[in-house]
Amino acid sequence: MKILTETMLRAATLAESTTEYRVEPDVFVTPLAKEYLRDRHISLVIMERQPAVMTRTPLPSHGEHTYVDAQTGAGYGEKPEHMTHLRGNLLVPKTHPRIEFRGQLDSLQAEIICLQAEACEKKQEKLVTDLGDVLYGVRCILGAEVKEEPLEPMKLLGMTDKELRENSHNVKKYLGMDHPIPDYTMGRMAADLNHLRAKVREVELSAAHAFMTVEGVVERPDIIQNLNRLSSGVYIVFCRWLAGYYEGGRK
Repeated sequence: MKILTETMLRAATLAESTTEYRVEPDVFVTPLAKEYLRDRHISLVIMERQPAVMTRTPLPSHGEHTYVDAQTGAGYGEKPEHMTHLRGNLLVPKTHPRIEFRGQLDSLQAEIICLQAEACEKKQEKLVTDLGDVLYGVRCILGAEVKEEPLEPMKLLGMTDKELRENSHNVKKYLGMDHPIPDYTMGRMAADLNHLRAKVREVELSAAHAFMTVEGVVERPDIIQNLNRLSSGVYIVFCRWLAGYYEGGRK
């Protein structure tokens, strides 16, 4: 499924005389994109079979303006230092919620890599592999957000979306232990894995801030769902460590 967002419509710089905007049937039009068209009295037309409306080719420059402000439509010859790329030559302030979300994802990747290095030094290869799976999931989320592409339900640790939820909710059944209450006596690795789980929660909150409208509509439910499952996956890794699943883990 393709996605049409308000940002993409702004980038298209529709002429004032535009009365309708055509999209293919498999295009998901976000609520803000619909509102953008409605405010400009432009009808949204769902075509039966037509070539794709949106492409991923570089955005054209506007006259002498190399960059375009995604929020106001203003043009810039050079990129202001307080702004950064949202997509292509579209710029937003570095405090924009989506840029903050990307920063959170970047920090999450850094923490995972540090944990992988720690596990590798201790020759805990199974843990390194599972953390690598988690890292791949984070990068898929980041790629889908930056490219504004839909995201398939996450498969992590060899489990489907449904299995991840089931396993994380029933650790007694699958790992033979009750839901653990984090404590310093569990050791350094357990503390670090619990910290990673908490970091994923922070990223979830950042995503909700970036993609939820004032009306409470979530523009990227696919990203929110995958972050929920990522949190489940990290929790499972934490519980696996405590259950002695990994080499050197707590017995």
